[in-house]
Formats: sequence, structure tokens, C-alpha cells
Amino acid sequence: MTGFRRLAPLLLAGFLSFLVAATGSGSPAPLSIAVEGPQTGSQAPNGRDQLRGVRLAVSQLNAHGGLWNGRKVAIFQANDKAEASRGKAVARQVIAKGIRFVIGPYNSSVGLANLSIYRRHHVLPLWMTSEDKTGGIGATVQPMNSQIAPIEARYVEKLHAKRVAMLVDDTANGAFTKGMATRLRAALQKAGAAVDWISIKETTAKGLPNTYYADEVSKALGTKPDLVYVSTYFPEGVRIAKALAKAGGNPPCLMGLANVDNAFVAQTTLSQAQRCDFSGVPAATEMPSAKTYVGQYRAAFGKKPSVWGSFTYDSARILFRAINRAKSFDLAKVERALRRTKGFHGATGRIAISSKTGYRKIVPVSILRVNKQKRFVLAK
Repeated sequence: MTGFRRLAPLLLAGFLSFLVAATGSGSPAPLSIAVEGPQTGSQAPNGRDQLRGVRLAVSQLNAHGGLWNGRKVAIFQANDKAEASRGKAVARQVIAKGIRFVIGPYNSSVGLANLSIYRRHHVLPLWMTSEDKTGGIGATVQPMNSQIAPIEARYVEKLHAKRVAMLVDDTANGAFTKGMATRLRAALQKAGAAVDWISIKETTAKGLPNTYYADEVSKALGTKPDLVYVSTYFPEGVRIAKALAKAGGNPPCLMGLANVDNAFVAQTTLSQAQRCDFSGVPAATEMPSAKTYVGQYRAAFGKKPSVWGSFTYDSARILFRAINRAKSFDLAKVERALRRTKGFHGATGRIAISSKTGYRKIVPVSILRVNKQKRFVLAK
């Protein structure tokens, strides 16, 4: 027995040396997480901002030793180009890599196509979609349609609008924009308002005449509305804002959340950008809670952050926190820890997650305007 005790440390040392040689470093392999979004294509400014948000969170985590067991994190870029037709293939690519956590997708139309695939193959999403039909297993810090719609309805109610013209991206890739417009239309009609719905095609659609957006805006104004409501993504919103500004005068205009992006103000003049109010979330530079994040983002990437990178940054951080609290990579345990998130100080404000839905309990959505510095700020 005494001989064994003397020999045991040598055997253990030999075994550990074998493990180090086998792994090459003695450290566990990095945990790969996917970041899915439109990293190229017409909505690439959004997708790249989101990717940078996660990169920042990962670099900070890894610099402090990684996860609870010393495991570092690596990112797999899953580019869906904001196209619903690519959603399934992108999800299968992530699944084939053996990845078990995904931040994204961003576009609701993509999420409707692939979130069920992720969940069926035991990949836990921190989804960035807002259409309520994309909810399910996982969690989100993003505002959902049912949370945004009441804010828009109150805005319209204050205007006493009796006739509203809606310009809506209701294409295959417009699940979010169509869903928001549908909710608002129902609320308006219930209150006795008349609503004219005008379908809007994407800027990427083939064969659009140069006057297409101006013509659609002319149709909307031809209905003599008390309000023009624009539910599109920002590439289409830019063209509509230009056409509305050129038409001049009234009526007032409200643009939906998907137009709130630095790329929108970059591609419009001040008068064009100020033609409408917006429902949405201010850019990170306008959120007091994001002051530290903004400085770190600029130092890391040499760029000013936009809107949604702060949301993916927070998504990554609450995921890492949940993994550490669960002390496990088991999806059920991590999801339970995620849905117990409360009082988390994020770049996007205080975060608490509903244990029942995975939704954020209080979302930072307001009515915004563009100020003289071409920034989205809270409307007064």
C-alpha cells in the first residue's frame, strides 16, 4: 500500500502529461457560438454592427479567462443576407458544425424559416427577431412586436388620425414589417379609423423603375391621410423618406423600428431624415446605459456603434452569465439560467427575462426623432 502511495503522484503526473500532449495545450477546446444575421447584402450595416457587438463581448470574456471551466469562446459567422430563402441552409450549416448556441437571426422572416430547425436540433437561440411567432425555446433582449405595437398605437391616438396610409414591406422577407403594420391596422380600425395599405417591394427587387418609391408615396398621399405610416427596413425607408420630403408639407409620418439605423441617416439629408418620427430604440451613442460600451466599441473597432450591436453584446453577456451560473453546457440548464436573468445591467439598460416566454420584461422602445446632428434621439 505504501508503495502505491509513493507511485500514485507519478502516475497522475504521467496521465496529465499525456492529456496535455493529446490536446496540445492542456486547455479545453473553445466553445463555438454562432452569430447569425445579414453580414452582407442590403442590410449589412445592421449585421456587421451585431457581429461586432458579439466580438466585443467574446474578447472581454476571453481576456478574463473564459467561461467557468476556463473554456474560451470562438465565433462562427452565419450570414443569411436577410433572406428568408437562405434561413434553412444557414441553420443546417451551424448544426453541422456541432454548435449549440446561436445569437440571431435578426430578420423575422429568416427566423420564421429557421428557428424551429435550431430548436429541433437542440441549438439554443438568443433570437434577435421581433415577430411574436418566432418566440419559443431560448430568450431575447430584443423588443417583440406585441411590445412595440402599443407604443405606436398611442402615438397615432394622440394625433387623432382618422385616415392612415400604410406603406408596408409585406414581401417574403418582410415578416416583421408586415406583422407590425397588421397589428397597428387592427388597433386603428378598432378605434374607427380608415386604413389604406400599400405594398412596398424591396430595393433589391429586379426591374423596379427609378420612380417606383416616388410613385408609391404619391399613391399614399393621394388618399388624403392624416398620417403616413412606413413599415419597411431602412433601405426602402431611405427612398420613401426622400420621396416624402420632396412632396413637401403634411401629413405627419411615423416610420417603424427597422428604419432606425445609422445607415438611414447616412443616406439621407437632414430634412429628409427629419420628415418622419420613428418608433424604436436610440443608437447606443444616445443611451446613457451604453456609455462604457460605446467607448469600448470605438476603441476596439474604430467605428461609432449603431443600434443593434448593443443588443447582441448584451445577448452574448447574458448567455455567458447563464452558462457560468449553470456550470454546464446542457441546453435545458442554460435556458433555465437565462430565464432567471433579472437586474442585469446591460448596455441597453436593465435586463430581466420572463421565465415563461423568454421575452425581455421591459423594453427600451420609444418614439424617436432625428436631431440636427443626425442622431436618433427621444422625441420631446
